[in-house]
Order: sequence, then structure tokens, then C-alpha cells
Amino acid sequence: MRDLTEKRGWAFDVGVVILKPVLLATTRRRWIGGENLPETGGFVIALNHISHLDPLTAAHLVYDHGRLPRYLAKSGLFKNKALGTFLRAAGQIPVERESSGAVGAYAAAVQAIHDGKCVVVYPEATITRDPEMWPMRGKSGAARIALETGCPVIPVGQWGAHEILPPYTKKPHVVPPREITMRVGPPVDLSDLVDRERDASVVNEATDRIMAAITHQLELIRGQEAPVERYDMRVQGDRFKRGRK
Repeated sequence: MRDLTEKRGWAFDVGVVILKPVLLATTRRRWIGGENLPETGGFVIALNHISHLDPLTAAHLVYDHGRLPRYLAKSGLFKNKALGTFLRAAGQIPVERESSGAVGAYAAAVQAIHDGKCVVVYPEATITRDPEMWPMRGKSGAARIALETGCPVIPVGQWGAHEILPPYTKKPHVVPPREITMRVGPPVDLSDLVDRERDASVVNEATDRIMAAITHQLELIRGQEAPVERYDMRVQGDRFKRGRK
């Protein structure tokens, strides 16, 4: 654990006062490898996505190690006036999927890295659809930010949040407190890719390395091997959406 050195601002002050006591009361935390989180400077932290609770537990991990998280968040969250004001004050970055607004989000994330911030990215972009909850095929955002800035990408495998708030449910299970495990790996080695022309093959290779590193951390937590082929919604579809029909 480390003491926070960044200035929090009012939004983080409010968030810490309200949310941290709730997380402390409803979870048991097992942070592994936290020394791999940089103490200073900009970096991307890339995690697997298993629950809508993930942003809170990831924030807890990052905050406990002396940093403040900045998220690439769905733009719809910013449309609520009060919530949007809070998110912007906390330095969060709105993302408009499949639109020109995504370019602005990428530029904002790159600038946040240059400003020495911690940018949290879920490369899957949505909760995993894998039947055993292994990481799916990743999208390129984390890789492109890292290749543009040369910043470290820190992979994190996490497990347990889905037991508190299962995917696409609204009622949390907080009694008894569930264990949240987050295992932080060393930076993903992208050094041989940073200076190469940023074509699709380079971005895809960087993305694959990031997803492999996240998956490896999750394998260590679960004591199991992930499937060789990652779940791909473009090929296998959205099993949650099929289940809701």
C-alpha cells in the first residue's frame, strides 16, 4: 500500500468518503503484485471485465497504491447533468462508441498519459461473454494508447466481483462479504513495436500481448488454464443477449 500523492479534488473527495467505507464493509481484498503499479508517471492499467462493479473495485486497487484512476467511460453516463458534472470533475473520459467521438476519447486518453495520469482500460470493452468468464478477444484501445505514448501497460487479472454483482443483474450479494482478488503483473513488453509503423498487424500484436498478459494473471488466480482460443462475439455472438430474448 502507498499513500496518495496526487491532489484528489472535490469529486474524488466525495467518492472516497461515500464509496470506500461501503467497499471495506462488503468485500475482502486480496491485492497481489501491487508493486508493479508505477508510483509516478502516466500508464495504462488493463483489466478483464466480469461485472458492472469492476470500476469500483479497480479504483479501490489503484487508490490503495497511491494513484487516482481515470476511466474511458460510456458517453451516456455523462448525459445525466449531476453524474456528468461529477465524472468530468474526477477527470473521467467520455467514449462515444462507433462514432467520431471515439477519436476525441483516444486523444484525451493520450493527453492524460502525457499529464502523468493512470488510465484504466477494459480492453474487452464489455463484460465477458465467455461461458467460464475468461477474457474475450480484446479491442485495440489500450494498445493504441500505449504505442502512441510509449507508456507502460500494466495487466491485471481480477476475480470475485461477479459474485457480488453477477453480469447484467441489479441486486448485489453483499452478505457475507466476498473476496476480491486482483493480481497485478509486470508491464507488457511492447518495446519492439513502439517504433514500428502503426499498421493493423502491429496494433493487433500489441493487443494480443496485452490480453495474453491479463489472461495469465487470471490463470494464476484461478489455478486453471484458459481456453487457447478467446471468445469472440463477432463469431460466437452475445450469449447474454440471446438469453434475454
